Amino acid sequence: MATTIAPVATISLPNPARILRTSWCPDKDLLVIVSRFAHQEKLSLWKMSGSKKWEIDLPGNQDYHVDRIVDIAWSPDERALPIPGRRFEITGVWWFRDQKKSFGNGLPEVFKRGENITGSAHAVLRNLPLLDPLQDETKTLTSNDLFAFHGARNRVPKAPKVPGVIRLWPTLPTDLVAASIASNKPDAQKAFPEAEDEEDDTNANSVVAVSDSIGNVHLFLEGSYPLGQVRIGAESTPRSLYKLREYLFAHPGPSSDAALPAASLSPCVLKLPYLTGRHFRDVARVSSAARELTWYSMRVVKEMRSAWFGSETNGGARDMGQKWVNALEDRQRNEFGQDEPYALLDLTCLLTTGRSSEALMDYLGSAEHMSERSLQKWETTMTEALTKLRDFSEKRVAPACQRLRLLLQEVQGWAALPQYAVCNFDTKEIDTCLAMIARAIVSTAWLAATARKELIRFKEFMKWLRYEIARVNATDHHQPRPQHDILEVNEYLTSGLVVSQLDKWFLGPAPRFTPESLGVPQNTNIGLALRKARAALNLWDQTAHDDVKRRDLGHIERNIDALLQNLATSCQKIFEEASNAAARSAELVAGVVAAPGPSTSAERQEEGAGSAPQVAGSAPLIRERTVPDSSQADQFMQYLAFMSPHDGAGGGDVGGLSYLCVARMQHGLGELIPVPTVEVTALECSAPVAGSETRAPVSVLDFDFFDDEMLVVVYRPKEDQEQAGAGGATCVATVGYAGLIYDTIPAHAYVTGTTRETLMEDVRARLANGQLLSAPAPIKQSRPLRGCREGNVTLAVNGRAGRRVSCVLDGAGTTVEVLDMEAEDEELEDEEEAGEGVAAEGSG
Repeated sequence: MATTIAPVATISLPNPARILRTSWCPDKDLLVIVSRFAHQEKLSLWKMSGSKKWEIDLPGNQDYHVDRIVDIAWSPDERALPIPGRRFEITGVWWFRDQKKSFGNGLPEVFKRGENITGSAHAVLRNLPLLDPLQDETKTLTSNDLFAFHGARNRVPKAPKVPGVIRLWPTLPTDLVAASIASNKPDAQKAFPEAEDEEDDTNANSVVAVSDSIGNVHLFLEGSYPLGQVRIGAESTPRSLYKLREYLFAHPGPSSDAALPAASLSPCVLKLPYLTGRHFRDVARVSSAARELTWYSMRVVKEMRSAWFGSETNGGARDMGQKWVNALEDRQRNEFGQDEPYALLDLTCLLTTGRSSEALMDYLGSAEHMSERSLQKWETTMTEALTKLRDFSEKRVAPACQRLRLLLQEVQGWAALPQYAVCNFDTKEIDTCLAMIARAIVSTAWLAATARKELIRFKEFMKWLRYEIARVNATDHHQPRPQHDILEVNEYLTSGLVVSQLDKWFLGPAPRFTPESLGVPQNTNIGLALRKARAALNLWDQTAHDDVKRRDLGHIERNIDALLQNLATSCQKIFEEASNAAARSAELVAGVVAAPGPSTSAERQEEGAGSAPQVAGSAPLIRERTVPDSSQADQFMQYLAFMSPHDGAGGGDVGGLSYLCVARMQHGLGELIPVPTVEVTALECSAPVAGSETRAPVSVLDFDFFDDEMLVVVYRPKEDQEQAGAGGATCVATVGYAGLIYDTIPAHAYVTGTTRETLMEDVRARLANGQLLSAPAPIKQSRPLRGCREGNVTLAVNGRAGRRVSCVLDGAGTTVEVLDMEAEDEELEDEEEAGEGVAAEGSG
């Protein structure tokens, strides 16, 4: 038999491994292999040629079970998804690409607005300047890292800590520009500038579905934003899942490993009407932008706090004045015998009278603390810290809070619209968040003004300090001239050198002040306020005004750090509740939410209409393929390939032969197909004997759908055929199923609740009773494998256009054979010349 199947590579693995049905990448010649070593699972990516690209570890947990890779769904992006709850296991994952629709008349969009509605918060943010990027938190290599000893250099670098409230915040994939934030890692310049406007929208509006073992399906928009969880049934899990617009078709079955799998033949159909419009995506985009702005503000405040108070690695500017005063008091106590030294008193006396105590004069004249190098370091550190507090508060935190206020004001408007009612927006919580944002904007402006004053006073203090040092060290004929402001220096001595007002922005409880507590009158008349402002400007030369009083604001709390923490918690709750709107809108339109299978052999025989009992403790092989119906948009075709469990002794055979059966059912929306029509064809598991026209029974080890026309089957001659000299080589073959004759089974026999296993037993019974005819499996081409001569095998295929590959893993899990299912003539000739082909070691 001529064949175009050509071996490509044989991958030898160092540890037992396994492959999954979806191990092949859909659009690249890449293969994922899961291996286990020392109770840890590793995920490795291999090229089709047999070389390893990378490998990552999945460490186990000592307190719980070892992490295990359950399923793989290929999507354009990869990320970690937090799934709430702990008392369940993940059973499957699916990625559904959005069905693109063409709108308009084909004319190009002159004003490129994208998803932004004119006048919306995102439309306003798009026209605002981008906020300055944050410093990259990734630790770079230093000289200590490069030249340290081996033992000291092998420490694992700490990853940037993300607070739980930010980690659990519902968000789409990171898009800083949409949140009006510049990125600190600009993309590299593209090789083709004309293609810079082309965006990859493969992942846009896609949905990732993750099933668990307790009957829930967790949905995520674009693999990131949680849409909530829908209920399939208690102690059940979907064996297959298909999305058609806003409908989910699930075939549930029991999740217990102890019970035989029994997946429902008719799907339960769930409708998620909230997915039809753009409202859910608008909420997701606002939630994502709000999260980025909040996290941006929190990190900026953290950087400001580190600059002022210091961090684990760097000292802060706040303590430099205290250390300088402590050194002066130590000298007063130890060298000049003062029992209760008070450095600020001597400094104030020197400032106001020009007279210095002996201890202060000695201290100013010493080279240890009063050298120009020490003063320069002090001045540089303080200036950088105060400048950072001033600029970051008014140029980063305040604009970020203003942008966040725009977003929440849009949410405030949504709360009054009926189309957003399912989001459960709480107007009181939104008003609370808006009030906190207003306090944050006022606090940051207040902080910038305070830092600006502190910087001016510190610079005057340094001028005075240098003046006094020069005066102490100068001769009588060369006295320096004072250039400092004595009032500003005095203010810094009393409220800046040791105790600073800036501390209140990082210590204490979160502020709860109101505009009235800051001196802003309630129900202020704008016209009156403008007239008072003009009058004050006209009398600018007056030193006092009777109606202007200075308020004491020292008692008002202003911790911006705590305020942003509370704001993040409140906002996260609002958007987390709104993110579950899609799941809350779910409604069951067909089927039931659970599909319990037969619990006993007697019940299975009764439902199977006299079928033969299954082999105890073994599960049937069932493969599924779902394809959309090209002729009808609201329908799709589902194919099932199944065969009885094989015990090696023909226990699952009928009349000495085993059968590979293919069933097809048409599902869809509406009342046109309330119960699917089941059509079945039975294929005899036999293969042509080399050198003759006869066929010999074979044992099918594994199979899967390759494309819309063929199955890929791995089979081996049965033991009696091997003894008869038919050969024992394991073969991979393609079997056509599209052009076969299918027999219709009466629909009344299959109602909601009937399982796939029941259908399989009924087909076997019909074959035994002669009610269903069979035909030899139409093998189109086959090829013997180099290995896999004994034991089980695992098959993974990729029949997409341009790929057309498959691979077989042997029973030991140490050898993977990669095959090209449609090799060119040149490849076949090269393969024949190469003889045994290529072997790639698993060391990578």
